[in-house]
Amino acid sequence: MSHDQIAITVVMMAVIGMFMWGRWRHDMVAVGALLACVVLGLVAPGQAFAGFSHPAVVTVACVLVLSRGLQLSGAVDVLSRAVLPDSARPTASIAALAALAAVLSAFMNNVGALALLMPVAIQVASRLDLPPGKLLMPLAFGSILGGTMTLIGTPPNLIVSGFRGSRPDMGAFGMFDFSMVGLPLTAVGVVFIALVGWRLVPARKQAGTAGFETSSYITELRVPEKSAIEGKQVREVTRVLADLDAQMLDLVRNDVYVRSPRPGKVLRAGDILVLEANVGVLAEVLSRLDLKLEEDKPPAGSDGADKGDGARQEERVGAGMAKSSGRTGPEGDQEEGGETPPESMHDTEAGLVEMAVLPESRIVGSSASDLLLRSRYGINLLAVARQDSFTIARLRSLRFKPGDVLLLQGRRDVLNEFAYSSGCVPLAQRDLNRSFEKLS
Repeated sequence: MSHDQIAITVVMMAVIGMFMWGRWRHDMVAVGALLACVVLGLVAPGQAFAGFSHPAVVTVACVLVLSRGLQLSGAVDVLSRAVLPDSARPTASIAALAALAAVLSAFMNNVGALALLMPVAIQVASRLDLPPGKLLMPLAFGSILGGTMTLIGTPPNLIVSGFRGSRPDMGAFGMFDFSMVGLPLTAVGVVFIALVGWRLVPARKQAGTAGFETSSYITELRVPEKSAIEGKQVREVTRVLADLDAQMLDLVRNDVYVRSPRPGKVLRAGDILVLEANVGVLAEVLSRLDLKLEEDKPPAGSDGADKGDGARQEERVGAGMAKSSGRTGPEGDQEEGGETPPESMHDTEAGLVEMAVLPESRIVGSSASDLLLRSRYGINLLAVARQDSFTIARLRSLRFKPGDVLLLQGRRDVLNEFAYSSGCVPLAQRDLNRSFEKLS
């Protein structure tokens, strides 16, 4: 092998290894590989970035912008409600879903079409009492088939068209030149998926909407006046928590955070216990220990005057999200200190929702106090689940990270608007309200 062949082989092996490792973003790895080729003399410096001007690359970028615009505008939601029947049987629902995915992927990125329709597929699966895989697999194949119908349906079509257009004796393909083959192929494929294909997908019940698990939640519970555990020692409470498969992490007394309180410490009214427990046992912990959920408002007398520039900036972020959702709440222009809970918190439509914080979410780096969740939105942050360990911080001041799961309480329409404006995604619904119905 020549020197250049050895060098390119080493670069490709390193790229594949870093792709599999997943430590760095794929685009950063690809750019790093390109620069490595320039340094090794495999690619001329003047030609290093010439590929970014290729029509196929520009077209794919434009398709991604189009996909994002359709996602943010809500056009796909309107289209899905118009196309997907509410009371249709599985065959008709799957046919409509696969056909819609095919049409969307013909004019936008396949992955973008999947991202837009996956929540719809989950809801339809729940309505039909089917495992989500029975609809997600037809959705995936529908988006793949739809990419064959147009020039921009899939990047390979653009690459082939660009290569053909570079030949002097040939011209580039037109927008619908692929439709002569792609349209009949897609129609036959959708019919097969609707009649036969979805029945061949294995029924994995573990993938159902109620089969997900989160890590244990971290929550704060207040010891009320005349509580059953007032005057008891920490070791007594710890024994009860152990029976419930929960544990006490820390204690907050008079706004002083006590890390791992000693077993002989006596609990007082007003103490806040920081507990780690599964969401399914939180209600039983509250009942057995006679505790109350600690809400996310700051201590009395905190008027927000001492907030720094960073906190004020986060408040502006919260205000912007509230404005975009069309809601400011009855106390939207007030600070959180000492406010009365909005009436929506006691509305009959109130419920509990688990939301996951996505990497691109607007609330990453903010806390419940920064966002004025309670006063501006009428939402209570009850608990947070996180994979890694927590720093010493109150729940209201805990800054959210990508991957966090938030247990929120509020009116369902407000929670849905908050999820949309903040970039969070609600998890599959679990029967949480039945466990917490005595706590509202």
